[in-house]
Amino acid sequence: MSGPLAGMKVVEMQGLGPAPLAGQFLADLGAQVTLITRKSGRADPTDINNRGKRSVAINLKDAEGVAVAMDLIAGADVLIEGFRPGVMERMGLGPQECAARNPGLVFARMTGWGQDGPLAHTAGHDINYLGLTGFLHAIGTADAPPLPPLNIGADYGGGTMFLLFGIMAALFERQTSGKGQVVDAAMVDGASAMMGLVHSFIARGQWSESRESNLLDGAAPFYRTYECADGKFFAVGPLEPQFFAELVRRAGLPEDHLQTQMDARAWPDRRSAYAEVFRSKTRDEWTAIFEGSDACASPVLTWSEAPAHPHNAARGTFVDVDGVTQAAPAPRFSRSTPDTPRAPEAPGAATDAVLRDLGFDADAIARLRSAGVLT
Repeated sequence: MSGPLAGMKVVEMQGLGPAPLAGQFLADLGAQVTLITRKSGRADPTDINNRGKRSVAINLKDAEGVAVAMDLIAGADVLIEGFRPGVMERMGLGPQECAARNPGLVFARMTGWGQDGPLAHTAGHDINYLGLTGFLHAIGTADAPPLPPLNIGADYGGGTMFLLFGIMAALFERQTSGKGQVVDAAMVDGASAMMGLVHSFIARGQWSESRESNLLDGAAPFYRTYECADGKFFAVGPLEPQFFAELVRRAGLPEDHLQTQMDARAWPDRRSAYAEVFRSKTRDEWTAIFEGSDACASPVLTWSEAPAHPHNAARGTFVDVDGVTQAAPAPRFSRSTPDTPRAPEAPGAATDAVLRDLGFDADAIARLRSAGVLT
């Protein structure tokens, strides 16, 4: 493996959502990520979150299976798990047991509500975690209920990214202390933490709790999307006066709007007027008009269109792995260039190889498999 994380060893417990994405990102950048899965199966090239990982199928309901998992964890830098609080402890793989075998282990825990609090043991999804932060209430139009922003806000923004941030912080601290620690990454915490700018606006009296009435929520006529003549959409976002001036000039908007850009009283009428202007041309015509400008104006592409956009193509933002289009590893590095992602291997495909690395011989592996410890 190449990349800035080459040499890092990660064990990931099979799960859903933000934890697998965190493991993918670590593997993308060169970490050796070993996924402990429940059972062997067929390879699925569309299982993008498991690209670049080794997969080991272990029965964790069996005491010997737990012992094998512990042997693997004992040699790791990081353990990632996304179960409800207490599940790892009940399996005998909790932080105390793991730290006894591996004092330097960073035990990274990913949950929606966190390891404690009244909701810690209840189920939830992105929409629920965002609902408790104020985040969800702010998204959508004024005349409709709040709109779920896919699952990027809590799952991936507040979850994956803060889990990774916590892992890297704990690994950095370990260089001084020599000790690992538990990272309690909760989506409700991370999603809230991302809203620092909005919290500042609220504290200054510059943010209304009514949807579509603020600078960044679609109320401003210069920060929203518009339908074009062909039914496709165009995004405009020139917040700064000099960029707004470029939008006005290229779109043929009234020049007197430059002096009253931030006058919110004028915004409703201007949204309607700007909508009429953008409906006069197709999306691609507007794209040509704004090409190379600082108007902060761009086409709204579909999933299938995005990889072919000249900018994305030039940077190699997307790659094709075994016929599956997916994002390339990010971010970029000047020296430590990661390998091109490899397709996910079949669940359990690396079981024998990993156990051999742990010191199990062929007879021992065969015995564990016949006993149902290896699945």
